[in-house]
Amino acid sequence: MFESKGGVLLIGGLGFFALALVSNALVPVQMYRDLPEQRTEELVNANLMYQFEDLSRRFPESFEKYYGKPTREQAAEALALGRRVYVAEGCWHCHSQYVRPVSNESRRWGAVSATWEYQNELQRPVMFGTRRVGPDLSREGGRRSNDWHAAHFFDPGSVSEGSPMPPYRWFFDGSAQRPNRRGLAIMAYVQWLGSWLESYPYYEAYQPLPRLEDAP
Repeated sequence: MFESKGGVLLIGGLGFFALALVSNALVPVQMYRDLPEQRTEELVNANLMYQFEDLSRRFPESFEKYYGKPTREQAAEALALGRRVYVAEGCWHCHSQYVRPVSNESRRWGAVSATWEYQNELQRPVMFGTRRVGPDLSREGGRRSNDWHAAHFFDPGSVSEGSPMPPYRWFFDGSAQRPNRRGLAIMAYVQWLGSWLESYPYYEAYQPLPRLEDAP
Protein backbone atom coordinates (compact mmCIF):
# COMPACT_ATOMS: atom_id res chain seq x y z
CA MET A 1 0.00 0.00 0.00
CA PHE A 2 2.71 2.47 1.01
CA GLU A 3 4.67 1.81 -2.16
CA SER A 4 1.76 2.64 -4.48
CA LYS A 5 0.88 6.08 -5.76
CA GLY A 6 -2.46 5.93 -3.94
CA GLY A 7 -0.75 5.04 -0.67
CA VAL A 8 1.67 7.95 -0.97
CA LEU A 9 -1.20 10.35 -1.66
CA LEU A 10 -3.15 8.96 1.29
CA ILE A 11 -0.26 9.38 3.69
CA GLY A 12 0.44 12.86 2.31
CA GLY A 13 -3.19 13.86 2.69
CA LEU A 14 -3.34 12.63 6.27
CA GLY A 15 -0.10 14.45 7.02
CA PHE A 16 -1.38 17.76 5.67
CA PHE A 17 -4.63 17.30 7.62
CA ALA A 18 -2.67 16.73 10.83
CA LEU A 19 -0.49 19.78 10.11
CA ALA A 20 -3.57 21.95 9.49
CA LEU A 21 -5.20 20.69 12.70
CA VAL A 22 -2.13 21.52 14.76
CA SER A 23 -1.41 24.94 13.17
CA ASN A 24 -4.99 26.20 12.83
CA ALA A 25 -6.62 24.67 15.89
CA LEU A 26 -4.35 23.36 18.62
CA VAL A 27 -1.70 26.10 18.47
CA PRO A 28 -4.23 29.00 18.51
CA VAL A 29 -6.08 27.36 21.42
CA GLN A 30 -2.87 27.27 23.44
CA MET A 31 -1.88 30.82 22.44
CA TYR A 32 -5.18 32.46 23.32
CA ARG A 33 -6.61 30.28 26.08
CA ASP A 34 -5.82 32.90 28.75
CA LEU A 35 -7.27 35.82 26.78
CA PRO A 36 -10.29 37.08 28.76
CA GLU A 37 -13.71 36.59 27.18
CA GLN A 38 -16.00 39.62 27.25
CA ARG A 39 -19.55 39.39 28.50
CA THR A 40 -22.45 40.86 26.51
CA GLU A 41 -22.74 43.85 28.83
CA GLU A 42 -19.15 44.80 28.01
CA LEU A 43 -19.86 44.77 24.26
CA VAL A 44 -22.31 47.68 24.34
CA ASN A 45 -20.29 50.51 22.79
CA ALA A 46 -21.04 54.02 21.56
CA ASN A 47 -21.75 52.88 17.99
CA LEU A 48 -24.28 50.31 19.15
CA MET A 49 -25.95 52.83 21.47
CA TYR A 50 -26.29 55.23 18.55
CA GLN A 51 -28.08 52.55 16.54
CA PHE A 52 -30.18 51.42 19.52
CA GLU A 53 -31.33 54.99 20.18
CA ASP A 54 -32.02 55.35 16.46
CA LEU A 55 -34.32 52.31 16.66
CA SER A 56 -36.22 54.03 19.49
CA ARG A 57 -36.70 57.13 17.32
CA ARG A 58 -37.68 55.33 14.11
CA PHE A 59 -40.06 52.83 15.72
CA PRO A 60 -41.18 54.64 18.90
CA GLU A 61 -44.34 52.63 19.62
CA SER A 62 -42.73 49.24 19.10
CA PHE A 63 -39.60 50.21 20.99
CA GLU A 64 -41.54 51.57 23.96
CA LYS A 65 -43.65 48.41 24.07
CA TYR A 66 -40.76 45.94 24.04
CA TYR A 67 -37.75 47.79 25.47
CA GLY A 68 -38.95 50.95 27.13
CA LYS A 69 -35.97 53.30 27.11
CA PRO A 70 -32.74 52.87 25.11
CA THR A 71 -30.47 52.15 28.07
CA ARG A 72 -27.23 50.17 28.02
CA GLU A 73 -28.92 47.37 29.94
CA GLN A 74 -31.71 47.11 27.38
CA ALA A 75 -29.18 47.26 24.56
CA ALA A 76 -27.31 44.30 26.06
CA GLU A 77 -30.57 42.39 26.39
CA ALA A 78 -31.48 43.10 22.76
CA LEU A 79 -27.98 42.14 21.62
CA ALA A 80 -28.15 38.77 23.35
CA LEU A 81 -31.62 38.06 21.97
CA GLY A 82 -30.59 39.19 18.48
CA ARG A 83 -27.71 36.72 18.49
CA ARG A 84 -30.04 33.87 19.53
CA VAL A 85 -32.51 34.81 16.79
CA TYR A 86 -29.71 34.99 14.20
CA VAL A 87 -28.55 31.48 15.10
CA ALA A 88 -32.06 30.02 15.42
CA GLU A 89 -33.18 31.35 12.04
CA GLY A 90 -30.15 29.81 10.33
CA CYS A 91 -28.83 33.12 8.98
CA TRP A 92 -25.35 31.58 9.06
CA HIS A 93 -26.33 29.14 6.33
CA CYS A 94 -26.09 31.95 3.77
CA HIS A 95 -23.99 34.60 5.54
CA SER A 96 -20.55 34.13 7.03
CA GLN A 97 -18.99 36.29 9.73
CA TYR A 98 -15.33 35.88 8.92
CA VAL A 99 -13.40 37.99 6.41
CA ARG A 100 -10.63 35.73 5.10
CA PRO A 101 -7.15 36.87 4.03
CA VAL A 102 -7.62 35.65 0.44
CA SER A 103 -9.08 36.85 -2.88
CA ASN A 104 -9.11 40.53 -1.90
CA GLU A 105 -11.96 39.91 0.54
CA SER A 106 -10.92 42.95 2.56
CA ARG A 107 -11.77 45.14 -0.45
CA ARG A 108 -15.35 43.84 -0.34
CA TRP A 109 -16.06 43.56 3.38
CA GLY A 110 -13.41 45.49 5.28
CA ALA A 111 -10.42 44.45 7.35
CA VAL A 112 -9.54 40.77 7.66
CA SER A 113 -11.08 39.32 10.82
CA ALA A 114 -8.75 39.19 13.83
CA THR A 115 -8.70 36.71 16.71
CA TRP A 116 -9.51 39.28 19.41
CA GLU A 117 -12.83 40.10 17.71
CA TYR A 118 -14.11 36.65 18.63
CA GLN A 119 -13.15 36.67 22.31
CA ASN A 120 -16.64 37.32 23.63
CA GLU A 121 -19.73 35.31 24.44
CA LEU A 122 -21.66 36.61 21.43
CA GLN A 123 -19.15 34.87 19.17
CA ARG A 124 -19.72 31.42 20.64
CA PRO A 125 -19.98 29.52 18.38
CA VAL A 126 -18.19 31.55 15.73
CA MET A 127 -20.38 32.04 12.65
CA PHE A 128 -17.79 31.14 10.02
CA GLY A 129 -20.68 30.14 7.72
CA THR A 130 -21.03 27.29 5.27
CA ARG A 131 -21.33 29.36 2.08
CA ARG A 132 -21.98 32.92 0.94
CA VAL A 133 -25.30 33.18 -0.79
CA GLY A 134 -25.43 36.62 0.80
CA PRO A 135 -22.51 38.89 1.78
CA ASP A 136 -20.27 38.37 4.76
CA LEU A 137 -21.71 40.30 7.71
CA SER A 138 -18.58 40.85 9.82
CA ARG A 139 -18.59 44.56 8.97
CA GLU A 140 -22.29 45.07 8.27
CA GLY A 141 -23.03 47.40 11.18
CA GLY A 142 -23.59 51.03 10.19
CA ARG A 143 -23.54 50.38 6.44
CA ARG A 144 -27.31 50.73 6.13
CA SER A 145 -30.02 52.42 8.16
CA ASN A 146 -32.41 50.66 10.49
CA ASP A 147 -35.25 51.51 8.10
CA TRP A 148 -33.40 49.61 5.38
CA HIS A 149 -32.96 46.58 7.61
CA ALA A 150 -36.61 46.65 8.62
CA ALA A 151 -37.70 46.69 4.98
CA HIS A 152 -35.14 44.01 4.15
CA PHE A 153 -36.32 41.59 6.82
CA PHE A 154 -39.96 42.27 5.97
CA ASP A 155 -39.58 41.96 2.20
CA PRO A 156 -35.99 41.41 0.98
CA GLY A 157 -36.86 41.92 -2.68
CA SER A 158 -38.15 45.43 -2.01
CA VAL A 159 -34.63 46.72 -1.31
CA SER A 160 -32.47 44.05 -2.95
CA GLU A 161 -33.87 43.03 -6.33
CA GLY A 162 -33.64 39.32 -7.00
CA SER A 163 -32.68 38.47 -3.41
CA PRO A 164 -33.13 34.76 -2.59
CA MET A 165 -33.60 35.63 1.08
CA PRO A 166 -37.07 34.72 2.41
CA PRO A 167 -39.20 37.33 4.19
CA TYR A 168 -39.19 37.23 7.98
CA ARG A 169 -42.68 38.57 8.65
CA TRP A 170 -42.71 37.06 12.15
CA PHE A 171 -40.23 39.77 13.17
CA PHE A 172 -43.06 42.28 12.86
CA ASP A 173 -46.51 43.03 14.28
CA GLY A 174 -48.10 43.49 10.86
CA SER A 175 -45.92 45.84 8.83
CA ALA A 176 -42.31 46.91 8.27
CA GLN A 177 -42.99 49.92 10.51
CA ARG A 178 -43.86 47.72 13.47
CA PRO A 179 -40.95 45.43 14.38
CA ASN A 180 -41.57 43.25 17.42
CA ARG A 181 -39.11 42.31 20.16
CA ARG A 182 -37.22 39.86 17.96
CA GLY A 183 -37.21 42.24 15.00
CA LEU A 184 -35.71 45.07 17.03
CA ALA A 185 -33.22 42.68 18.58
CA ILE A 186 -31.87 41.26 15.35
CA MET A 187 -31.53 44.73 13.86
CA ALA A 188 -29.52 45.76 16.93
CA TYR A 189 -27.37 42.65 16.55
CA VAL A 190 -26.67 43.28 12.85
CA GLN A 191 -25.78 46.92 13.60
CA TRP A 192 -23.39 45.69 16.30
CA LEU A 193 -21.33 43.62 13.85
CA GLY A 194 -18.09 45.51 13.29
CA SER A 195 -19.07 48.32 15.68
CA TRP A 196 -15.89 47.68 17.68
CA LEU A 197 -13.67 48.92 14.83
CA GLU A 198 -12.45 52.49 14.41
CA SER A 199 -13.52 52.28 10.76
CA TYR A 200 -17.17 51.65 11.70
CA PRO A 201 -19.01 53.03 8.61
CA TYR A 202 -21.05 55.51 10.64
CA TYR A 203 -18.06 57.80 10.85
CA GLU A 204 -17.54 57.78 7.09
CA ALA A 205 -20.74 57.26 5.20
CA TYR A 206 -23.74 56.61 7.44
CA GLN A 207 -26.70 58.60 6.17
CA PRO A 208 -30.12 57.81 7.68
CA LEU A 209 -32.80 57.00 5.11
CA PRO A 210 -36.31 58.49 5.27
CA ARG A 211 -38.87 56.70 7.42
CA LEU A 212 -40.88 54.01 5.68
CA GLU A 213 -44.08 56.02 5.48
CA ASP A 214 -45.41 54.05 2.52
CA ALA A 215 -44.37 50.58 3.64
CA PRO A 216 -47.22 48.00 3.62
